[in-house]
Amino acid sequence: MDANELRGKTPDQLREALADLKKESFNLRFQGATNQLENTARVKTVRRDAARVKTILNEKAADAAAE
Repeated sequence: MDANELRGKTPDQLREALADLKKESFNLRFQGATNQLENTARVKTVRRDAARVKTILNEKAADAAAE
């Protein structure tokens, strides 16, 4: 996910994307625990994407509060 792409989304869409990323993170952790995880780098990517979404949500909240 690109930060510019995320900035174009509404807060509701961002929350939905965050929920999806959290579900995927859970599934990846579960696969890792059962030794079924094939792409270990995906864990890091999902974690960073979730952080990006949270950052954009906080930026949008700060902008809304400033207005």
